Amino acid sequence: MRIVLLTLAFFSLAGCSSIFDKHVEYSYIEPDSYPVLKAVGYAPISAQPGENESQRSLMALKASKLEAYRELAEQVYGQKITAGTTVQGSIAQNDQLQSQVQGIIKGAQVVKSYPVGDSYATELRLDMKRVHDLYIGEIKPREVKKVTYY
Repeated sequence: MRIVLLTLAFFSLAGCSSIFDKHVEYSYIEPDSYPVLKAVGYAPISAQPGENESQRSLMALKASKLEAYRELAEQVYGQKITAGTTVQGSIAQNDQLQSQVQGIIKGAQVVKSYPVGDSYATELRLDMKRVHDLYIGEIKPREVKKVTYY
C-alpha cells in the first residue's frame, strides 16, 4: 500500500514538471494598414534669445521643430491632463489646468521648415510603417505559430 501511494505521489509531482522538451515556432504579426501622422510646430522669431536676427531665427527653427515633435507625441501617446478647481461658498476661487506629454518618437521626418511672418514653422511626418519596421528590428514581437513536443 505504501509503495502504491509513493508511486502515485511521484507521478502527480512529475506531472507538474516539464517531462517533454518542446520546440515553439513563431509567426510575426503585421497590421493591415499603416497611418501617416503629420504635425506642425510654430515658434516666434522675435521672442527668441539671441544677439542678432540670425541667432533668433535658428533658435525659432529649433523651437518649432521641438513643438512639432511634441504634437506628434500627443497624437501617438495622448496627453495627461491634470485639473483642479477650488470652490468656496459656491464660488469658484481657483481653477488650474495642466497638460503633460511623454513618449519617444522614432522615425519622424522633417518635411519642411520655413518662416511665416515673425514665426518659424516646421512640418513633420511620421509614417507608422517605418515605425513598425524599426520596432520589428528592435523588439521582434511574435505569436505562437506551432508547438511540437517530443
